[in-house]
Formats: sequence, C-alpha cells, structure tokens
Amino acid sequence: MGAHALDRLIGDELPWFRSDEELRAFESTPWPERVAAASTLEAIARGAALDPAAPALTFLPNADPSDTPLVLTHQQFLSRATQAANAFHQLGVGPDDVVSFLLPLLPQSFYGLFGAEAAGIANPVNPLLEAHQIAEILEAAGTKVLVCPGPRAGSDIWDKIQRIRPRLAKLETIVRVGGEGGDGPDFDALVSAQPADRLVSGRRIAPGDTAAYFHTGGTTGTPKLVRHTHANQVYQAWVCALMLRSRPGGSLLFGLPLFHVGGALTQGLTTFASGGNAVVLSPAGWRNASAVKNVWKLIERFRPEVFGAVPTVLAAAMTVPLAGEDVSSVKRSSGGGSAIPVAVGEALEKFFRAPVLEVYGMTETASVHTIAYLGRDVVLGSVGRAVPYSRVRVVKLDAEGRDAGDCAVDEIGVVAMSGPGVFSGYLNDEHNRGAFVAPGWVNSGDLGRLDANGDLWITGRAKDLIIRGAHNIDPQPIEELLFRHPDVALAAVVGQPDVYAGELPVAYVQARPGARQDAAALLASLREGTPERAAVPVAVHFLDAMPLTAVGKVFKPKLRWDAAERVFEEALATIANRGIDLSVSVGAHGTHGSLATVTVRGVQPAGRETVEREVKERLAPFVMRHAIEWA
Repeated sequence: MGAHALDRLIGDELPWFRSDEELRAFESTPWPERVAAASTLEAIARGAALDPAAPALTFLPNADPSDTPLVLTHQQFLSRATQAANAFHQLGVGPDDVVSFLLPLLPQSFYGLFGAEAAGIANPVNPLLEAHQIAEILEAAGTKVLVCPGPRAGSDIWDKIQRIRPRLAKLETIVRVGGEGGDGPDFDALVSAQPADRLVSGRRIAPGDTAAYFHTGGTTGTPKLVRHTHANQVYQAWVCALMLRSRPGGSLLFGLPLFHVGGALTQGLTTFASGGNAVVLSPAGWRNASAVKNVWKLIERFRPEVFGAVPTVLAAAMTVPLAGEDVSSVKRSSGGGSAIPVAVGEALEKFFRAPVLEVYGMTETASVHTIAYLGRDVVLGSVGRAVPYSRVRVVKLDAEGRDAGDCAVDEIGVVAMSGPGVFSGYLNDEHNRGAFVAPGWVNSGDLGRLDANGDLWITGRAKDLIIRGAHNIDPQPIEELLFRHPDVALAAVVGQPDVYAGELPVAYVQARPGARQDAAALLASLREGTPERAAVPVAVHFLDAMPLTAVGKVFKPKLRWDAAERVFEEALATIANRGIDLSVSVGAHGTHGSLATVTVRGVQPAGRETVEREVKERLAPFVMRHAIEWA
C-alpha cells in the first residue's frame, strides 16, 4: 500500500519538501489525481486495508494506562461505521438528511459520526451547551435523527433534549446510546442488526457531496453551520498524515471533542485513514483531570510519535513532573486552536528534544491549513506555511471587505486562505456576507504577516471573537445584556490574556450619569443572563469615557491593550512590591501586532540582569510579546 494509504502516487518514502521547488514539483500532479479516496468511509477502508487486525480505537474509560481498554481493530471499526450507515438508512436518512450527535467521546461517537456521513450529513454538537443553544443548532441544521446518551445519573443531556424536543419540527427519531430507559431505539441494537460488508442503500458517494455540518462562530451567537464536503475532509486527513508523517500502527493520545474539526478530522479521520490507533482518554477526553495527570504514563504505555493537543493541554502537561517514565517515542509536538505561547513551545521542545509544530486553520478550512514543515527550520511563534495544494495570503481589504491587494513582506493585514480544504459557504446564506475576500479565498478574521521566508505569523484578531482555550465566545450577546442594565451607557467585552486559557472575557462599562458603579452587581446579572458559564466576564472595569473610533464605534484594540496592561502589572506585582519602579504599556506594533513594554526606572546597570530575568519568567508564558525599557 505504500507509505500513505490515501495517496495513490507516493511510494515507500514520504517527501520532506525541503524547498519551494520540491513542493511545487509535488503539486504539479493535480490534487484530484493524487488522493485515492472519494469519501470519508472509503478513506477509513483504505486505512483498514493496511492491517485489518491492528487496533484502530483503544478506549480507556478513566484515562488511566492501567484501565482495561475496549479495543476495536481497523476491520471492526470499518464494519461498525458501515453498520451505522445502514442503521441510519433504515431510519430514512438519505444523502440530504441530517443526523445530529450529542455525545461525549464514546466508541459509538466515532463510528456513528462517519456512518452518518456515509448515509447522509453528520452534525456533531457540543453537548455541554445550554439547552436553547443546542436547539438553535439542531433547528438550523434541519435535524432528522438525533443520537444522544440515554437517561443516566450524572448526565443532563437527556433532560435537555426533552425540554427542546417540541421545537425540533423536522426531528423524527431520537436514538439512545446506553442509559437507563427512555424512549426511542437503542443505537447498539440498531447497528448490530445491520450488514457490515456494504452500504445497503447502494449509495456511491461523490467527493463533492456534503459530509457534515460543524457549528462555529461563537457558541453564544447565532449558530453558523459550516458545510464540509467529503473532499474537504478527505483532504484534511491526507494532508495531516503527510505533514505529521503518520504511520500505520502509530498511536495518538486522543482527547479532543468530535464537534471540533481538530478532533473529528485532524486527529480522528487522519488516524483511522492512516492505519493508526486513536487512544481515547475517557468520555471527557482532556477535560478529565486524570488525562493530564497520567500524560507521561500514557505516553510510556502507548508510545505515540506525535503529542498533539490544544495549547491549554500542552501547557498543563508541562506542569506534570516526570517520574522516570519513558517518553522517548515522541518525535514532534503539535498544537492549534489558539496560539501556543513561545515559553510553552520552548518547554516542549526542551522536554521532548523534538520540534514543536504550531498549526493554524479554522472550521472553514476543515482545520489545519498552515504548519511548520519538518524538512525546514521550525521557528517558534510562527504557524508555518500553507500545506501542499493550499495557499495563504495577507491582504488589504477595501471598505466592502473585498480583496484590495497583498500586503508587503512583514506588513500586517487580514489572513485569507484557499485550497481543497476550504468550504464553499455556510448553510445559511446570510452568514456568507464578508466570509470570502474573493472567490475561493476565505476571510479568517485574523490579522497576520508573512515574513521574508514565507512563514505566517498571527498578530491579532480582526473579528471580535474571544478564544478561551480553543472555545469561541461571541461577545455581542454579553454586551447586549450589559446594555439592558439601567446603569450602563456603553459596554464592550474583549479578551484579556491568560496563561492557561489564552484569553478570558472581561467587560468594560461606561456608566450612565449619576449611576452607581457596582461591578459585583453587574457580574451577578451577567451570571444570571449569560447562556454559558465560560462566557461570563471574569471582571468588569468602569471607564469615564469609552474609547471610540472616528465613526463612533467602540475602539476595542485599546480595551484589549488596557486588559493586557492590568494582567501584566498583576503578574509583575511581586517585583514591584520589592520597591522596584516599573510600569506596563501595551500598544500596536508593526511586527507583532501588539507589544507590551515594561518600563523599569531607577535600577542601576549592575542589577538589571536579575530584574530582566524575573520579568521574562513572569511574562514569557503569555502569547503577547514584551520588551523592557530602562529609564
């Protein structure tokens, strides 16, 4: 089968792409001629053909290496996915019908997801959302069949579904996974009754057929559903296997949710299609405290070559002491979803003695779109360059949000992306306004620059979304709650830097004349009215006057800078408390987007080395860059 199950042309050795010329020569073969699978089910079948008896999914109930795992071989996983597709077909699901999932990381979640894509359209949804948010997503998708856990102690998912069920006009069947009672058919019984060797529908899946909807755009706003074709998803599996050098039999510690493209595609489909083994770290994944606590024991037990997770998990892992475990199997680390602080990248690099590959992409690009190339120098802080057959540009936009030309080298502009992973548009056409800067070029909403080597650096955000541990928060609904409060004249919510989560929401308020400035009362009202706990601001700051643009809009960059100044001054408080006079100012920077400048006064040259080291130790874990000035 060769070194890459999804590539009909690669032989026994994967290319390294050590130069642009080597990459362009590789790309001279058109993408559709190179990739061997037309659908996600076919991609899984090709991975299974490498070694049908090898493990494809190893489920650890408690994220503990001493667990007795449930193991599905590649042949068993392919059979279950095929049976799931046939079960959904029996329930009346056709190519244009939607099967939604509200499941934690169970084995059924994985083969159910890809079975749904083979029968119709899969729609994995975050089960931790509030009931009304779930209802909005299920309604927007036009859900025909819903798969969720049955009633069980300690889970409120079933109760949520019962509350919103009357709103779901197109819903015909609720399928239960486990649980204690409840109406509707049992998933395992439905699946086990089906043939495992063929699709009974006789469907021939085309690459352009819709495979799935993924919700994005902030879980507190109107749901945006991204349409993925089978080609989008197969490309993601193919290119991730190529760039991360996934190999048959290799293991991956799997803890990302399946409603996130990083879990479903970058790690899930890639692993199954390349003949690897997804070691699932309990139904809660990395949210299970045991997963991080046992991380080195899990690596010693399952010997993964890649340690991949979101930056919050990578940072948490670096706090776990090594107690003699053998972690030498790890040859590279990777992370995405939000920026990896350089200090965390340096710690990973030193710990594993291996490169750290920061990836960048979005749901709209089917996940990974740029990555550091292993055949070239890896520069921490950069997200690398576009993966093969894809392109990235940094552009200027006109007043209508359209492409007004490329930025110069190191000039900051809006990041735009094109390629086989880029979606064709949102399900609701209203959301497509401004989604593309030009045909085929999606507007990322992020600011960045391309350096002289062609590496991309993300420098900020053009959109208002706050990213808390790779979780998108739309500030608008929170701001609307503040505006309804009788004491509030103007309000804005922005992200403040956080070592662990990347960003935390914080509110700024200009009070009405004569109104009281009671931050505790405002926070209490927000806790009551905000639909999810993660979106509740961690603080409220009152301003005499809200910073405004020339056209009267709130100038949010100034608020983000103020939030960063407050956080950094708090981080440096122990130094200031020793009598050292220092202050922090944050503002725009031509290369980094934003820069924190720490001004230190009255320290003689002989004492500066100690102070500089202490400042660096306290600020290095943050994503934002900093500099020291001596006054």
